[in-house]
Amino acid sequence: MEGIQVSVEKTGFNNSIAVIKVGGYIDTTTSAELEHSLDALLKAGTYNIIIDLGNVDYISSAGWGIFISEIKGIREKGGDLKLVRMIPDVYEVFELLEFHYILKAFDTIEEAVADFDRGAVSGVFNKSAAAAAPGKSDGQRERPGFSPGGRHEAVATETMPIPEVKPAPPNLDEKIRQVVRENPEAGTLKIKQMLNTARYGGFKVSWWDVRRRLKDLGLDSKSKRLEYFRSA
Repeated sequence: MEGIQVSVEKTGFNNSIAVIKVGGYIDTTTSAELEHSLDALLKAGTYNIIIDLGNVDYISSAGWGIFISEIKGIREKGGDLKLVRMIPDVYEVFELLEFHYILKAFDTIEEAVADFDRGAVSGVFNKSAAAAAPGKSDGQRERPGFSPGGRHEAVATETMPIPEVKPAPPNLDEKIRQVVRENPEAGTLKIKQMLNTARYGGFKVSWWDVRRRLKDLGLDSKSKRLEYFRSA
């Protein structure tokens, strides 16, 4: 696959969410097309955006820079930008660069849409509760706090049930913990590879299965694994 392919679709309630589908690779020679599509949405007043990276083979620093540079302004407008369907190689870089503290990532478009919907419902509920709160003036009403530049944990799908997850093989969770205790800086791919060695039980599990188990164990980011390593 050469170059980049970009298309935009609308989804969600009242088509309020834009999905930018990207294919190919994102680097200094191709990032301008993606940036143009993103800018067009922002100028049109669309601030709820999903970037579908399922067909992206590679993202350079220039590509990551587009998302990072835009996220603060998008959140200041009350919206958000979420990444979905990253292939293992791309997700490894995403995790290595610790962008999961800044951007939310999901396995599917449906999960990202649900996260937008959940945020919208929460916002309406908080506003209604504040309006109904007795004895508080407008200046005293509690409002949902949100820091545009705040740090967000990696993949928020840990709050969403992931369909069709097969039961973990016996002792797999303990072997994952063992890998993390002995190699706290290992990424998901490295953990998968180590689990397949005799030392760690020779488990033949997919990258996605390892990632899901790490989420369930609360070890789905490098910082969490380091914290677990220190506590262990």
